[in-house]
Amino acid sequence: MKKELIFFLISIILFPTCTKEIYGPKACFNENVLPIFISNCAMSGCHNPKDKKAGYDLTTYEGIMNGVKPNHPLLSEVYKVIRGNSPSMPEKPYPKLNAKDVSIIKLWINMGAQNTSNCGNCDTVNFTYTSRVKHIMNTWCTGCHNPSSAGGGFDLSTYNGVAVSVANNKLLGSMKHMAGFIPMPQGGDQIQTCDINAIEKWIKAGFLNN
Repeated sequence: MKKELIFFLISIILFPTCTKEIYGPKACFNENVLPIFISNCAMSGCHNPKDKKAGYDLTTYEGIMNGVKPNHPLLSEVYKVIRGNSPSMPEKPYPKLNAKDVSIIKLWINMGAQNTSNCGNCDTVNFTYTSRVKHIMNTWCTGCHNPSSAGGGFDLSTYNGVAVSVANNKLLGSMKHMAGFIPMPQGGDQIQTCDINAIEKWIKAGFLNN
């Protein structure tokens, strides 16, 4: 019994020192939390650097933290407005966040709302549409570029829509923030170089629906 108690106490002491175990891939700020806010809250007229609706710019860690009380999601404004069956944000006609995204934000706040990044390894091999590119689009882009709100005339929720943006030479230039292109995600920094490289490889391989 004493050995079990000692092991339990040691685990409590050591556990917080393991950043990877605490945050995990689903609670990493830059890779998992920030995209939710940018894709669902920073549309034109909402919580972006230009409009700052209700005083919030939700495209940066500092801006998001204005509505966060670390370790206390129920006391955090950015969480309170997205939870429940009838959340007040995002406002209509935009769809409410799905349960997975809400739980990621709650977990991140519970774990201290740290500005973490690079919580997972970069996949340099997989660059097919179905298993890689589609996930990147859903993470960063489809909040604004969807059938009901096709920002810039592009719906990036389907392969056909993404293929059109590639054929028009819009997608990669915008994601790489190149001169002459509208930088995307709107109001945010570039997405991870690892993900941009995957999209570029997919395009160079013929941007197939694979």
